[in-house]
Order: sequence, then C-alpha cells, then structure tokens
Amino acid sequence: MSTDQPPPGQPPEDDPFLKKPQEPTPPSGGSPYGPPPSGGGGYPPPPSGGSGGYPPPPPPPPGGPGGGYPPPPPPYGGGDPYGGGGGSGMPDPLAGMPPLADFGKRLAARVIDVLIVGVPLYLIQFAFNARRYTVNTNQGEDATEIITRSYSGTGLVWTLISIIAYVGYDWWFTKKNGQTLGKKALGLRTAMLNDGSVPPSNAALGRAALLWIPTLVCCLCLWPLALIVSMLIDKPYKQGLHDKVAKTVVVRANT
Repeated sequence: MSTDQPPPGQPPEDDPFLKKPQEPTPPSGGSPYGPPPSGGGGYPPPPSGGSGGYPPPPPPPPGGPGGGYPPPPPPYGGGDPYGGGGGSGMPDPLAGMPPLADFGKRLAARVIDVLIVGVPLYLIQFAFNARRYTVNTNQGEDATEIITRSYSGTGLVWTLISIIAYVGYDWWFTKKNGQTLGKKALGLRTAMLNDGSVPPSNAALGRAALLWIPTLVCCLCLWPLALIVSMLIDKPYKQGLHDKVAKTVVVRANT
C-alpha cells in the first residue's frame, strides 16, 4: 500500500467533493458564455395579444368556490349524529331518517321480548326447583325480624344463564336485521344513527349488554326505569342509554 500523501493545500485528484470543475476562460472584457447573439438579445419576440402576449388563464370551474363538485351527502340523520340541528342555517338532524319509533311501541316490543326469553327460563328454573336467592331471617335487638337475601349457589348459575339468554337474544337479532321478535311484531327496527344500516356485531353486543346486565345483576327495577327516563328526555333522537353507547336509534320499519 502506497504511503504517498498529496502535497499540503492541494486536493487529491480523485476527491469528488474538493475538485473544482474547470471553467472556460472568458475572452477579454466579455462574458464567460460568449458574446450575446445579435438581434435584441437573441430571444424571440413575445406573441401578439393582450396581457403581454400570454394566453389568458383558464376560466374557473362552475359552481363557485367549491370547484363545481357537489357537496358530500349528509349522514343518515343529518350532519353531526349528536348535533342539535335546528339552528339558523343548520341541517335538520332528522332529515332523511325514517320516523322515530313511538315510545309506547318500543315499550310494548320490549315486553314481548322479555316474555319470549323470560317464560322459558322461568319454566326451566321451576322444573329444577332452583332458587336464586337464599332468604335469611334474623332477630334484632328490639325483637324485630331482619330479612336479608343473598345469592345461593344455584342462584349465581341461573343469573349467568339469564344474562347469556337475554344478551344473546338481543345481540343476535339486532345484528341480524335490527329486529328482535318484539320489534318485528310492532314494525320497528334498530338502526345505526350515522347511516341507517343494521348494527354490526360489536355495536349490537354493547347495546344488549348495557340493556340487560345491570337489570339482571343488581338493578331489577331501577335500571329499566333509568332507560325509560333517558328515552323520554333525549332530543331529538329519543335514545336510551344503551342507544347512546351503540350510537343507534329505533325507527319504524314500515314507512
């Protein structure tokens, strides 16, 4: 291997970053690129016409600032799925949506669904003589009886079976076509708020879980009451808490 080094201050011949390209030597008193051609600098004259001879810019597309393209269609139910609408210049949140279901029909459809699932469960439970709760009676200090209830072993099993039955029933029919048997009997269906489609599996499952699990585990009377109140006070879509979670609405199936 050679140990010769280039002289100090002089770049090596094969160093591409330090070599300078050789520039042509300009003639005395002239430009390095040679004398300009004669005839006004050698550039062709601009074409005749207004604005310096250049062609006019193309006309703007029709339709104003939008570029002539139509605006995208609003989602099923208007703009924002939870927007108020109704304001000046705001789209109607219920535009394009089938009529919302009447509260009375929704309640009747739910009663039908409860009977469809609950009656067979009760008959099976009665046949096995299973009790969900153990009732304990204790004597208080002032000779009063204190009655307490607690889940029995079989009670926990039957509660789990009931959750699977009610949630599975509601989940299956909602994801299938948006209609439980009760809704189908009364001409109602569950639909996604944003586009009116049949709820997908995850939305149907979340809706059914929030509808039934609190009712069956701890709040047999209070939770259905909370759902009823939420449907009555919600505007404009009449959504219960379970509808809010799944982003669904209940509408008429036959309009």
